[in-house]
Amino acid sequence: MNSLFKTAVAVAAVAAASQAAAQITFYENDGFQGRNFTAQGAVENFKSAGFNDRASSVVVQSNRWEVCDDAQFGGRCTVLRPGRYPSLDAMGLNDRVSSVRIVGRTDRIDENRYAPMPLTPQVTFYENDGFGGRSFTTEKQVNNFQRSGFNDRASSVVVIGDRWEVCENIRFSGRCVILRPGRYSSLGAMGLNDRVSSVRLVGANTRIDDGRYAPPPVPVYDSRRRNEEAIYAANVTSVRAVVGTPQQRCWVEQQQVAKPASGYNVPAALAGAVLGGVLGHQVGGGRGKDLATAGGAVAGAAIGANVGGGGQQVATQNVQRCETVPNQTPEYWDVTYNFRGVDHRIQMTTAPGPTVTVNERGEPRT
Repeated sequence: MNSLFKTAVAVAAVAAASQAAAQITFYENDGFQGRNFTAQGAVENFKSAGFNDRASSVVVQSNRWEVCDDAQFGGRCTVLRPGRYPSLDAMGLNDRVSSVRIVGRTDRIDENRYAPMPLTPQVTFYENDGFGGRSFTTEKQVNNFQRSGFNDRASSVVVIGDRWEVCENIRFSGRCVILRPGRYSSLGAMGLNDRVSSVRLVGANTRIDDGRYAPPPVPVYDSRRRNEEAIYAANVTSVRAVVGTPQQRCWVEQQQVAKPASGYNVPAALAGAVLGGVLGHQVGGGRGKDLATAGGAVAGAAIGANVGGGGQQVATQNVQRCETVPNQTPEYWDVTYNFRGVDHRIQMTTAPGPTVTVNERGEPRT
């Protein structure tokens, strides 16, 4: 009898310790930002904690938890496994959670009641602006990019699932910047182009001063397949390539300029430049007209400088020319597809085929 009592006490102690270790933390904003609220047991109504319909992201430390959009575990409920969920929007619970409780270890849960598998934080660096060139992806901290052959090479970056700290020196020294989840088409805006040497994940509960954050990124959607979920083909109904803003291209040309031995004949040179400009406008057409005008002006100036002059020398000098040209490379493709009678619109970094892959809710998957 005494032995049975001791065994029962031991089992109860283990269960109590397990429950005590269970923890779930809700955050007011996506990406584990803003105010937060931590629960270690059942909460029947979030109003009592001043957090009703406020949660936008969540970290599950241990155990499985059931979160519901009504008080006392009513309404639509979803089961969360341990992990980090940077947005509750994907499961239709953004700013809608009103109650939460632990799921028993032996409770069997139907697979369709689970939320999508939590994202594994990931960061991908690209060699060129606009996510071009070679790339390097990591899911863990890197003390020194030299080991990956990517030191001082990154020019753009895509951050998924969590915040990352990038630094210009190895072992997280020198100037460091915090990147939120999203797409950063150029690291030049934050003074880190071709300068990143180390990176590490920022803890969910780590408070960061606003001044340490990089400018807000373009939102990114993680289209990786979750937990072997069923996928379907949805028909693409329209595609629109969106090109970037016009770019200025410059080059340097060598020009020969007549130089009088006794100095330039300035009035004659100016007159020659005007005449050369007029001649230039009579040559060429379209965009080439302006180039011809510039060339004519320089040639006219050289000719004019010889008017009324004596001996002369010919000097060569570098002259910079610039022109504004359209950007013919698409920055992204604006794509509309239809799934089960509902139109969806996404932006893609590559042109789609006749169909896109989606899950049962019509969310794009790759």
